[in-house]
Amino acid sequence: MATTDTFEAPDGVRLAWHELGAGRPVVLLHGLFSNAETNWIRFGHAAAIAAGGFRVIMPDLRAHGESAAPHEAAAYPPDILADDGFALIRRLGLTDYDLGGYSLGARTAARMAILGATPRRLVIAGMGLRGMLDTGRRKAHFRDVLTGIGTHARGSPEWLAAAFLKTTGGDPEAMLPLLDSFVDSTEDELRRIAMPTLVLSGLEDQDNGPAEDLARLLPDARFVQVPGNHMSAVTKPDLGRAMAEFLAG
Repeated sequence: MATTDTFEAPDGVRLAWHELGAGRPVVLLHGLFSNAETNWIRFGHAAAIAAGGFRVIMPDLRAHGESAAPHEAAAYPPDILADDGFALIRRLGLTDYDLGGYSLGARTAARMAILGATPRRLVIAGMGLRGMLDTGRRKAHFRDVLTGIGTHARGSPEWLAAAFLKTTGGDPEAMLPLLDSFVDSTEDELRRIAMPTLVLSGLEDQDNGPAEDLARLLPDARFVQVPGNHMSAVTKPDLGRAMAEFLAG
C-alpha cells in the first residue's frame, strides 16, 4: 500500500506525494486533471515498477489530488510544476534517481531536464513534439473545457475531459490559472536532453502530435507504443510494463 506525506513548497503551498516500494528512486508525474492515484496506482503501473526494485515517488501536482489548489494567479508562475518537482527532489535528498511523467507530467519532466535535472533515465509518455513546442493549442482546449463545464456536447472531447475532471474531484478555479504556467520548449532545448529516454505513446494517441517526432529529435530515445488513446492508454497494464522494462534496463 502506498504511503502519503506532504511538504511545503518554497512559496508556502502545501504539496502531497505518495510512495510505493523500495530501492532505486523514480519520480513519476501525472497528467492534467488527474492525480497520482488515478494515473499510477489504480491501474497497477506503480506496483509493476516497484516490483522491479524501485521506490516509486508520485507527487500530486499543484492544484491536483491531495495537494493544495490555490485560486490566485500568483501561485502559478511559468514552470511552477517543474519548480515543485525540483523542490520535492531536494526535500527527499535525491541525487541518483529516474524521472518520468504522463501528458502534462511528461512535459513537466522534460522541462525539468531542460532546466537542469539529471535523472539517470527519463520517461516521456503521452506527449508528442507538438505538445512540447506549442503549449498554446492544448491550453486553449482546456480553457474551453473549464470555462464551459455543463455546456459541452455529450461525447465531445471537451465533455469527456470535464467528466474526467469530475471523477478526480479537480477544482476548475485552480486549473484555469495553472494553464498559464505552461512553457513552450524549443527544438534546441530538447536536443540537449542527453539521458536515455523512453518516449511512450498510445497507438491511437495524437492529442499532442505524433510522439515519434519527439523520439526522433531526442539524442538517445527509444519509442514504444502501447494500446489505447490518450485517455485509455493509462488504464492498460502495457503502460506500466513498458516503463518497468525501460527503467530496469
